[in-house]
Amino acid sequence: MRSMSNSIEKPRIGLYNVTKHFKIQHGRSLKQVAVDLVKRRKATTNFTALHNVTFEVYEGEAVAVMGRNGSGKSTTLKLLTGVLRPDSGHVRIRGKVGGLLEVGAGFDPNLTGKQNIYLNGSILGMSQAQINERYDSIVEFAELGDFLDTEIKRYSSGMRARLGFAVAVHTDLDVLLVDEALSVGDAQFRKKCHKRINEMKAQGKTMFIVTHNASQVKQLCERGIVLERGKVIFDGPSEKALQVLSKGLGAIAEPKNPAAARAVNS
Repeated sequence: MRSMSNSIEKPRIGLYNVTKHFKIQHGRSLKQVAVDLVKRRKATTNFTALHNVTFEVYEGEAVAVMGRNGSGKSTTLKLLTGVLRPDSGHVRIRGKVGGLLEVGAGFDPNLTGKQNIYLNGSILGMSQAQINERYDSIVEFAELGDFLDTEIKRYSSGMRARLGFAVAVHTDLDVLLVDEALSVGDAQFRKKCHKRINEMKAQGKTMFIVTHNASQVKQLCERGIVLERGKVIFDGPSEKALQVLSKGLGAIAEPKNPAAARAVNS
């Protein structure tokens, strides 16, 4: 983990006592909603996606976020990108953040691969001049050949992942958020992605990766955060985080969280 000499650095990402609620709608039709009203049954219930979550991520760190479906991983990413706002607590970001949150995010299915490079690049904050400068490198990385002149709607999920990742890693981001996109595509392309992520880490970029793939965690991440029912149950070395998952969530007592301690004392 981080040395004492680095403890005075400002985090790239900080979540401090963050809680996020959602309302779950029970009735799926007007008839069901009317019946609920007549019988005075609640049509909705509150669901807590995140409960008092606190952690910090620093420059050059690669952090894996793990947990079962519904544990709060995707909600965390949406809070970091600003798609959602917390109901309580604070989310702080330092630097430029971008993400590959789902395969093909930011693409127009009716445009070609080439056109989508410019569209997605602009969404991620690149100017046309920057995209022009990096276009050949993006194309080489994606390895899509003649398919660049084909509409995205005709791409497989693996092809969309290739193009999306190729654009994302050529932007000037300080923090890269990745949600399962690395699990798509062939082994050779995943190897290339891993190499590129390690290069970005060496440049001081921060990686925040949601994955269920133990091999990816071992190769890319020194640290793992495990979520269960919206709570952080482990935050520490990635090998230990994988043990928590393999033994069953909640099987290991929650460790001391340095970021949480700082938040309480601040």
